[in-house]
Amino acid sequence: MQLFNLHTHKFSDNPNILELVNQYPWEFDASIPNYSIGIHPWYIDQSRLENDLKLIDEKLLLPECLALGECGIDKRIDIPLPLQIAVFEQQIALAEKHQKPLVLHLVAAYDELIFLKNRLKITVPIILHGFSKNEQVAQQLIANGFYLSFGKHLLHNPQLESIFKSVPNNRFFLETDTINEPLEDVYKLAAQYKNMKTDDLISQIKTNFAIVFKSNF
Repeated sequence: MQLFNLHTHKFSDNPNILELVNQYPWEFDASIPNYSIGIHPWYIDQSRLENDLKLIDEKLLLPECLALGECGIDKRIDIPLPLQIAVFEQQIALAEKHQKPLVLHLVAAYDELIFLKNRLKITVPIILHGFSKNEQVAQQLIANGFYLSFGKHLLHNPQLESIFKSVPNNRFFLETDTINEPLEDVYKLAAQYKNMKTDDLISQIKTNFAIVFKSNF
């Protein structure tokens, strides 16, 4: 059965994995078959912002562009928070326009995210990639309609086991991001933590994919 990688920066061209490869508009690679595209808060550049947003708008029209991201808010960087939020809101508007999910990079800004979701009345699914926080944050996000994606921290931090177990099966995805370990290792550990057969876990993620991305693979 084919696996789904919610977020990776490395295109492996593995026929057994559907990879949502992260792309940036300023270094777009048209050879990648399935991708998300967005402006990461670390890399906001006002001198090219208009062009970046225009390209994102164009690519979201294409079926191979499955989501907008990664984008979001990071309160631990030097880029001013008002600028980050403004750029994030512009990308939210594009995701809503094209009805594509959002894949988020979010650091220390969970209250801001929930506030924005409610204020802007966001309707598209929102997935927080690379989740590594505590159960209280996880449950707050789940209660507000978000999806969580696990990968690097699930493999490397045993304390995430109980948090991952607490996430409903219909509200999570798995990913590799930038790690060298294969996606199969993430699936194997996730199945162990959830006390599921790996095939059942794969089927669950396929179901989650169909709901969030409005298609099947």
